[in-house]
Amino acid sequence: MSLSKKLSLFLFVAFIAAILYTYLFSNVLYERLYVKSIEEEMLETGKSLSVDYTGGPVSNAFVDQIAWYNERSKFEIFAVRNPRELSMCIPFELDYDALIGSEDREKLLEGEVIYKKGYEERFDRDVISVVVPLLHEKRLEGIIYLYFPLAKLADLTFKYTMYWLLGTGIFLILALSIGTKWLQHMVAPLYDMKSAAEQLSDGNLSIRVNTVQDDEIGQLGKTFNEMAESIQKEDEQRKEFLANVSHELRTPLSYIKGYTEAIQMGMITEEETGKYHQIILRESKRMERLVDDLLDLAKLDANEFSLTKMPLPLAQTIEETIAQIQPRLKDKNIRLLTALDYDVIVEADEGRLDQLFMNILDNAIRYTPVDGKIQVTLENNRNGFCFICIEDNGPGIPKADLKHITERFYRVDKARTRKEGGTGLGLSIVERLTKLHGGMLKVDSEYGKGTKITIYLPLLQEND
Repeated sequence: MSLSKKLSLFLFVAFIAAILYTYLFSNVLYERLYVKSIEEEMLETGKSLSVDYTGGPVSNAFVDQIAWYNERSKFEIFAVRNPRELSMCIPFELDYDALIGSEDREKLLEGEVIYKKGYEERFDRDVISVVVPLLHEKRLEGIIYLYFPLAKLADLTFKYTMYWLLGTGIFLILALSIGTKWLQHMVAPLYDMKSAAEQLSDGNLSIRVNTVQDDEIGQLGKTFNEMAESIQKEDEQRKEFLANVSHELRTPLSYIKGYTEAIQMGMITEEETGKYHQIILRESKRMERLVDDLLDLAKLDANEFSLTKMPLPLAQTIEETIAQIQPRLKDKNIRLLTALDYDVIVEADEGRLDQLFMNILDNAIRYTPVDGKIQVTLENNRNGFCFICIEDNGPGIPKADLKHITERFYRVDKARTRKEGGTGLGLSIVERLTKLHGGMLKVDSEYGKGTKITIYLPLLQEND
């Protein structure tokens, strides 16, 4: 059974249950309220009529007055001089004790009004009756007897029931017709999403659903579209990643293959052999760095990259990293200036921090011109974090490229970076390692003036 049919069936059952409950409740309530109002009206009428009794024996004029009122009332009303004469006032044979027993008589003598409701055998019907005493000097001189056949009430209830059933039937037909169409309209987006999900699983990553409803179903549709966009983006990035890896590996492999063949075939002079060996070594190292970076990224993506944290004097770690790049600084005659706070202690993985700083400094040296300058600063910013700032005076990064700078294989100057041996993965790894340490990476640059990379790392929290 489809979802719309299940909802329609549920709606139908709910309507039937609600209608039955409402009918039973209103029917009982209607009858009780109506009977109560009849009783109150009879009592009020009886008391109003009893006011005209002035005492002594009940006069013929009073009896005639009640008879006159009886012809205009919806109740049956009689005034009886002697309550034992009550049967004479009723149009069929009835004995007095059948209506007013000794108990009732005692109550009447005390001035109480008597209510009765139910089946009266002598009337052979259900009635509501009210008996109002006419007392004089503690003697029961007469009574005013009012009764209303409940058969009339049953007729009213029957009519009410018929109208109710007719109205309910019309309402049920309209409600189910409108409700079914409304349900079909509501679940239509779910069928669209089901169809879209099937197409998505078949490889149609551009499929989307229309989300016009501003409710939970609409939110589900928006979430589906966001998921589809994410999958499509991931697929595009995967294809681009594979293409970039293939390209990055093809270039050094071409160099290695070409120069190796040239050496083997004796196409180069003995003097050029050393040079070609250097090129082969350089491209081999480039491939090695690329593979290492790819392995690191794969581990980071799979959350398999573990850190061995320990308290570290960060300034010392930075100085050790700088010592490793001194030969490259000398090659380009680059001045590296430092301003380090030696009191900064962090809890981090020393090897991964060295890798992080090495990647940033490697980029800085690559882009800083000959006789250029690099500034390295370490400070405690007094809010639970420290920051390491590495700033160069290289060509800078255009504003349009800044938001892509940490993407894999993204290069501002592709030709120059490949020539100098960059993999295009350095800043992507830096960003991941920084986040893994609970920090944040920030890149600021002004085209033509240089680039500043800032790493924020949490300070070591001392236990009290």
